[in-house]
Amino acid sequence: MLKRNLLAISVVTVMILTSGAPAQQAASSDQSKVDQEIDLLRKDIRSEKKQLIAANLQLTDTEATKFWPIYDQYTAELVKINDAKYAALKEYAANYSTLTDDKALSLGRQILGVDDSVAQLRLKYVPIVNKVIPGKKTALFFQLDRRLVMMIDLQVAAEIPIVQQ
Repeated sequence: MLKRNLLAISVVTVMILTSGAPAQQAASSDQSKVDQEIDLLRKDIRSEKKQLIAANLQLTDTEATKFWPIYDQYTAELVKINDAKYAALKEYAANYSTLTDDKALSLGRQILGVDDSVAQLRLKYVPIVNKVIPGKKTALFFQLDRRLVMMIDLQVAAEIPIVQQ
C-alpha cells in the first residue's frame, strides 16, 4: 500500500512540476494558474503523506492526541522550507535556456541550503517527537518522512533536465 501510494504521489508531482517549465514562457495568468495547481498538489501530497504516516505509525489514542499537533507544526515549518525549493525549481525552469555559471551556482546553493534546512528541522524535532512517542516510533516516523520526501524528490529530479555545459 505504501509503495503504490508513494508512486501515485510521485507521478502527480512530476506531472505538475514539469508542466511548469513550458508555462514559464506563457503569460502571467498562465503562470498564476500553474502556481495554483502546484499549491493544490502540495496540499494533496501533504494530506496523502499524513495518511501514509498514520497508517504505518500505528499510534495509540493517547500517542495520537499528542503526536498529531506536533506533526502539523513540523509540517508547517517544512512547508516554509520547501517553498524555497519550489522557488528554485521554478527559477531554474525559467532560466534553463539562458543559465549562466553564476545563476547555476546560485540555484545549486539554494537547493543545498534547503537540504540543510530540512536536516536541521528534523534534528530539532527528534527530541520533541520523542517526548510524546517511544524511540522506535520516533525513528519510524522520521524514516517514513525521509522516504516519502526522497521518493518525491527522486521523481522530480528524474524529470528535470541537468545543467548543460
